[in-house]
Amino acid sequence: MTFELQDVSDSWLAAVLALNETAVPHVNSIDLGQMQWFAEHAAYFRIAVSGSTLGGFLVGMRPGTEYASLNYRWFCDNYADFAYVDRIVVAPAARRQGLAQRFYADFAARSSGVPIMTCEVNIQPPNDSSMEFHTLQGFEQVSSQHTDGGDKEVALLVKELK
Repeated sequence: MTFELQDVSDSWLAAVLALNETAVPHVNSIDLGQMQWFAEHAAYFRIAVSGSTLGGFLVGMRPGTEYASLNYRWFCDNYADFAYVDRIVVAPAARRQGLAQRFYADFAARSSGVPIMTCEVNIQPPNDSSMEFHTLQGFEQVSSQHTDGGDKEVALLVKELK
């Protein structure tokens, strides 16, 4: 199946939300209102589609957005400029087709001049496949922090962009 990256539209938000919820706890659970907020405020919100099939999505932020995420705020407090991956989810049927790499490359290209890309990956509960992916993509851990009242610990990751 060949997937095309495109900007999210309102007609896809319910499907994106459903896909997001399949990835909890590796991404936080949100509601449709939060998904709509992302559609209106995120610097990057694109989906991968093949016909009527949703293959995945990535939501990315830039500094200066009024977004209360503890992890996003950590990057705002520690870096002047960055492209922050808030969440990325690839549907099980679309995995191992390079979609995650395509999303990251597209976000980097659309963030021209930004020196680094940032994200976090769960350490507790562990998300070993995501950590392996990010390491292979050139991300390095610069810190960690506890979130969700101490129920989660995340590795804060940075990758220099060329």
